[in-house]
Amino acid sequence: MEYQQCNRCVMDTTAQDIVFDEDGNCNFCSDFITSIKKGHTNLSHKLDSFIEQIKKDGQSKKYDCIVGVSGGADSSYSLYLAKKYGLRVLAVHMDNGWNSELATNNIETLISNMGVDLYTHVIDWNEYKQLMQAFFDADVIDIELLYDNAMLAVNYQLAAKYGIKYILSGSNSATEGIKIPSNWNWYKKDKKNIQNLAKRNNVTIKTFPIIGTIDYLYYRGIKKIKWIPFLDYVDYNKNEAMNFLKNNYGFKPYPYKHYESVFTRFYQGYILPEKFNIDKRKVHLSTLIVSGQLTKEDAIKILEQNPYPSQYDLDNDIEYFLKKMSWSSKNLEEYIHRDEKLHKEYGTEVNIFEFFKSIYNKII
Repeated sequence: MEYQQCNRCVMDTTAQDIVFDEDGNCNFCSDFITSIKKGHTNLSHKLDSFIEQIKKDGQSKKYDCIVGVSGGADSSYSLYLAKKYGLRVLAVHMDNGWNSELATNNIETLISNMGVDLYTHVIDWNEYKQLMQAFFDADVIDIELLYDNAMLAVNYQLAAKYGIKYILSGSNSATEGIKIPSNWNWYKKDKKNIQNLAKRNNVTIKTFPIIGTIDYLYYRGIKKIKWIPFLDYVDYNKNEAMNFLKNNYGFKPYPYKHYESVFTRFYQGYILPEKFNIDKRKVHLSTLIVSGQLTKEDAIKILEQNPYPSQYDLDNDIEYFLKKMSWSSKNLEEYIHRDEKLHKEYGTEVNIFEFFKSIYNKII
């Protein structure tokens, strides 16, 4: 397909499932606008009853809910809101060895100022490093599948342990309403894919928390644990939230979304553009455009800038990455120039998920 950018947002033909209408607007932002019109993205009118239900379901329990915290603005503001509305919160953080110093400081400051309990799950670094290497060797796109899957597993496991029915996440329609193109990431509950890639590199999974489709259905269907995009229950403006957190809790922001992790910063700012020709900022910026928080002109100016704040930061992250992964510069260069391989080539649970999804859609 010849290169084309959406007339309304900044999504383009690097998304393989993009479709343009007669006005040159894409299906990604059009679907988001449809969700807004249907009221799927702003549930503020239901906030009071939702909070009441959480408290009711949390009676006799130590905690009403879990809030996952990464040190970023979205999860930090979710934690603040949960505390503001009187919920007994268990804050959960997963340390995979790639936390930025800024993220660690943000979490420590927030937790101490808000007076909530924090559970930090520290992943065994040697095991995690071997799993990451297996993903690199496979040349698949979604290396963050490891972190995202483990994060889901840890939160669901803790919720089940404490009888908690609600996991309040920082995901939201205001900054994440536009879906990620299918060729930009992978199914996050694909235990089989992770296990197969590990086996391919002779990696034994011993302590790494992992969740599959059946596990997910158990937590959702049997344990009745709900994963809620909490910020959809308020009129969420990211810039206003960051300013509030800065002024009241000493929060220090990041230049781009999800850059609280050194690896995520390196992955999104260098690996994705260089190896896979993907700039994930397009999704986040397009969502801000449609939600009225950013103009397209300003978004284009941002995209014209390097994903890294400076070449100095990039050089430092490359050096840090090479040392942490025990790579040479040549290893990185060879990896970047190898062809991509698809996750499905290594075995997947996507078919299982699609089967149960089709049954669910027929029922409702």
